[in-house]
Amino acid sequence: MEELTETAAHPTDIGATLRGVTAACVDVIPGTESADILLITDGDHYQSLAATSELAENLDEDQHRFHEGPCLNAAVSDAVVRCDDFRDDDRWPRFAKAAMASGVHSMLSFQLFTHDDRVAALNLLGLQPHCFAPDAEALGAMFATHAALALIANNKRHQFESALDSRDMIGQAKGRIMERFDVDAVRAFELLVKVSQDSNTRLSDLARRIAAGSSDPQHPRR
Repeated sequence: MEELTETAAHPTDIGATLRGVTAACVDVIPGTESADILLITDGDHYQSLAATSELAENLDEDQHRFHEGPCLNAAVSDAVVRCDDFRDDDRWPRFAKAAMASGVHSMLSFQLFTHDDRVAALNLLGLQPHCFAPDAEALGAMFATHAALALIANNKRHQFESALDSRDMIGQAKGRIMERFDVDAVRAFELLVKVSQDSNTRLSDLARRIAAGSSDPQHPRR
């Protein structure tokens, strides 16, 4: 955990951070054959992140296809989902059959976050029944917390960069309006807002088009 924290303290690619988490799960948590993070966006867009093997990616695809499975349950509702033996667990009959056919008999899944239209879970796969000891949940929860913080921080960074970009575009659009119509900054912004409302166009999108010279503020459709 100290090594992971030191890595996260410096600017790094989010993929590298998440791969560090899943690799640590395999190295540190006994019984873990493979690990990955399932990210679900817009309700039905599934993405396997930082998978340590194709096995984890394939099982995420199975959960998407069947719309059932421990990873899905953890992502959308339960903090921790544990399956010690798919042979004796009737919660996900179709997925359990696919998992056992792939050689997986045990799974541990940890909810990372549920935010707007994005949910995620950290998933640990075991090849043997009852391969996760009781302390595996505590270790997995620790790694899940680290992954969740990294993903949330990355999302906040992108939101901040998007806000800065929109602010810059609005500033450029105001400059073009001021120059064209010989008005001050306040009047230029008022005009920009009015055109945005009248044309039912997002302010940032309209500003981007005007800044690029592709839209007339008097006639936004052109």
